[in-house]
Amino acid sequence: MTLKFDAKEIQVNGETFEILIDEQSIQKRVTELGDEISNDYKGKIPIFIGVLNGSVIFFADLIRNISIDCEVDFLKLSSYGDSKISSGNVKLIKELNADIKGRDVIIVEDIVDTGLSIVYMRGLIQSQNPSSIKIVTLLHKPEATKYDIKLDYIGFKIPNKFVIGYGLDHTQKYRNLRSIYALKS
Repeated sequence: MTLKFDAKEIQVNGETFEILIDEQSIQKRVTELGDEISNDYKGKIPIFIGVLNGSVIFFADLIRNISIDCEVDFLKLSSYGDSKISSGNVKLIKELNADIKGRDVIIVEDIVDTGLSIVYMRGLIQSQNPSSIKIVTLLHKPEATKYDIKLDYIGFKIPNKFVIGYGLDHTQKYRNLRSIYALKS
């Protein structure tokens, strides 16, 4: 399938997806988040931890909007496989390389729905004794959240719909769409 980056609707496996958040709105909000985090961490050198694979595009754009010194690392989890809904089990696929003891850690997620992955990551990172942990997510589905979690920086609150684009996938495809598309009801 050839992707048309400015299409209002796209067809994926016989299903229709429509633009939920356009490219310009995403870039504006990512710039605002970068400014906010840079102000909050003035005089510090936080380490940003990207959650692979979904956060990679958001992560790259966010880091380019951070105006203070920082470091980066990645971890990889799996809770979806090729499904549209979480399996309910989180599996660590790639561990951190950095020593985060005594560090200010900022976890960068693409989307938070049930909150299970956040609970898992917070526990994993807390066990390494960082100075602080904050979480930034591009998207949050409040209606889907089942766990008591604190999100420190939220790009957009969205309805409980399946979304693709800007790093979010459907069977590992469509991450390269520049806007975020929601499955049309």
